[in-house]
Amino acid sequence: MKPTLFVLAAGMGSRYGGLKQLDGLGPHGETIMDYSIYDALQAGFGKVVFVIRKDFEADFRSKILSKYQGHVPVEVVFQSTDRLPDGYTCPADRSKPWGTNHAILMGREAINEPFAVINADDFYGRDAFEVIARELARPHSRPGDYCMVGFRVGNTMTENGSVARGVCVTRDGLLTSVVERTAIAYNASGDISFTDENGTEQILEPNTPVSMNMWGFTPDYFDLSDREFRKFLDANINAPKAEFYVPLCIDPLIRSGEATVKVLDTTSRWFGVTYAADRPGVVAKFASLHADGTYPEHLFI
Repeated sequence: MKPTLFVLAAGMGSRYGGLKQLDGLGPHGETIMDYSIYDALQAGFGKVVFVIRKDFEADFRSKILSKYQGHVPVEVVFQSTDRLPDGYTCPADRSKPWGTNHAILMGREAINEPFAVINADDFYGRDAFEVIARELARPHSRPGDYCMVGFRVGNTMTENGSVARGVCVTRDGLLTSVVERTAIAYNASGDISFTDENGTEQILEPNTPVSMNMWGFTPDYFDLSDREFRKFLDANINAPKAEFYVPLCIDPLIRSGEATVKVLDTTSRWFGVTYAADRPGVVAKFASLHADGTYPEHLFI
């Protein structure tokens, strides 16, 4: 059974200033998602599921989905703030989405096979898709047998501001903990750093493994996610900015022994449009990747 690619495309794009998921960055108007899907198909994925917001469905279907017809089966699911488990009601003043792991829960009815999760607006590189596709294609004989692609933090930075990354600790190739750090940036000395919950600056070595939200799961993850999301809501439902990130779900599952997460190494370098100032550099990189033959002139014909 071929794995499914689950693309998280419901983000607001507030820092970038628009719906960056729909931004044409390649020489012929290709989006970052187009490159991810092209690489995923080359690596052996067999289906794509997108999670989006209902309010831009029409644009998404006309500008994005139409180009994949005849290339890969595609499904769409929707994330909204009021999509909560039975017994919970979204506060009336809540506008912020509930986060990446809430978005994953939206795929529960559409995915019945091993799947990889990616962000719509991140370029992961072909090697990253190849290593996670191989891992997902192997037999999985027990629940909680997951994986993630571990990028080196030095290969995931932008010069134009801070980034959010899941900082990982590993042992014997397995993830032991992951903590979401939402403001990693270069400091005045040129080091990669963040400020911890005690207000202390912490320096990250460039080879520190981080999550770029490229995870590999089996369908049992949906039940565990639902349980952990209920715990999250019990503590945070009235906190207007609290988000249920993937690390907030994964970390307790690792500590309880219910899940193991194999960390997959990759030679890929990330780039993306976290900020509007990132755009010219990304456009130039895609032009170069077409020029050197990494990608054909047209991804989907």
